[in-house]
Amino acid sequence: MRNIWDTVISNRVLFLSLLFVILFVFFSFTIPGFFNLYNLSNMTQYGVELGLLALAEALVILSGGGGIDLSVGSMMSLVSILMGVLIGRAGWSPVFAVPLGILAGMGMGLFNGILVSLGRILPLIVTLAGLYMYRSLALIIAVDPQFGPNPMPVSTFPESFYFVGQYRVGGIPFQVLFIFLPVLLIFHFLLSRTTWGRQLYGVGSNETAAVFSGINLKKVRLTVYTLSGILSALAAWVITSRIASARPDVGTGYELQAITIAVLGGISIQGGEGTVGGVLLAVAIITMINNGLQLAGIHQIWQLGALGAVLVGSVLLNQFLIQRRKI
Repeated sequence: MRNIWDTVISNRVLFLSLLFVILFVFFSFTIPGFFNLYNLSNMTQYGVELGLLALAEALVILSGGGGIDLSVGSMMSLVSILMGVLIGRAGWSPVFAVPLGILAGMGMGLFNGILVSLGRILPLIVTLAGLYMYRSLALIIAVDPQFGPNPMPVSTFPESFYFVGQYRVGGIPFQVLFIFLPVLLIFHFLLSRTTWGRQLYGVGSNETAAVFSGINLKKVRLTVYTLSGILSALAAWVITSRIASARPDVGTGYELQAITIAVLGGISIQGGEGTVGGVLLAVAIITMINNGLQLAGIHQIWQLGALGAVLVGSVLLNQFLIQRRKI
């Protein structure tokens, strides 16, 4: 029995799979309305933007050097309101506004990466500053002179814009099939089958050894922060289409959930360890916990407390596994 438990606890994907099954069964039997097709479909919809941000966070943390991106939620907010203003107020076609929004996300991520990799500023400081700056810019852009000096959401979009966030294919949300899963498969391939993936793990595991191996640390870290911006922009596109509204505060708090998911999924906070599969399972677990607590009528304060407990538990589990390897 001890050997079975050791196997489960030391294999993050197996452990998370078991945890998911236990929570799913528990919520299904204790919370009315949890186990039905409508709720499960809505749950997967919500998990897409959260999963994209968690993947962005995972890439940054994997790169080591104290890597973290506290600005993912603010980048999502800024891209969301930028798309909304261009489409809903300026009359742009989504065909042009959406790519511009994704380019804006890439630019913000690139700016973060330049400050971290070339400017040698701590990622915590750079991305905390980004959190404030991008959130402030979102609020400024959201101001509509016709309605005074206060930021205003944008809810005027053509019907075609809602396709990504609201349509279903065979009962499955479009964004799950054609955005989230393809992105996951692409990054699984990049991390497990390419030179860039091996370099990323190498940089995160041991900077000194990576340098002596000829790996360009600055290039690798610049790349992951840029990718973080792109993934945040994709999340902005999905959530704006899903809720049919562009809001300057739509990404508030998402960065903390994204970090929680990345760590729960087995991404070592020290870098160099973790998989896309673990992140996917962590997305499913956190999304399910949020959904279950909401259906149960649990106050949001306790929902945030549950996320905090999950984060602490994830870090403790990571530390426990590290210590076991040293024995």
